[in-house]
Amino acid sequence: MHGPASPGWLLVALCAAAGAYCLLRMRSMVEDQRRTAGGEALMGFGMAAMAVPAAVVAPPHWAWLGYAAVFGAAALRALWAARGGGHHLHHLVGTCAMVYMAGVMAASPGHHHAHGGSGVPLVTGALLVYFSAYVLLSGVRLLPVTAVAGSTGSTGSTGTRLPGGARTPGWGDRPELSQACRLSMGIAMLAMLVTL
Repeated sequence: MHGPASPGWLLVALCAAAGAYCLLRMRSMVEDQRRTAGGEALMGFGMAAMAVPAAVVAPPHWAWLGYAAVFGAAALRALWAARGGGHHLHHLVGTCAMVYMAGVMAASPGHHHAHGGSGVPLVTGALLVYFSAYVLLSGVRLLPVTAVAGSTGSTGSTGTRLPGGARTPGWGDRPELSQACRLSMGIAMLAMLVTL
């Protein structure tokens, strides 16, 4: 992506950390959470790869086409999964945004995307509005998080066994952590869209 190297590397680190956490979430006991985490891990690592500053490593033209193909396939999978509901629709928008960004970068490697004097392109503007709203709503959802008694000792994805055989949620099953991961990827998506 275009832009200064230091913020670019911070974006790479944020996206890679989100992707790594999503890999941990794939160890969940709930099948739907594992599938969702897999798609989000792909998004996190793909965003990290696309965010590498072009001043440091300028990817060849075919790399952008490869990103577009990978995220195009992920978009088709998300479209199929979207029959089941809400979060899959967000994943569909995210994968389509990645295809769009890869297409823009493939069409104009090495220099800023031309806006033709009309300001921000319509698709970029629509995606900026969508991800801004998503980030704000995700942030609001995180505000009322309260600590659950007894859950601070949880270390693995399978959780800690409590008296009576119950388990506390593991790192892969904690809703506030997965929401924070989605929030950070939404912020990263905004940063990437702004640099187009």
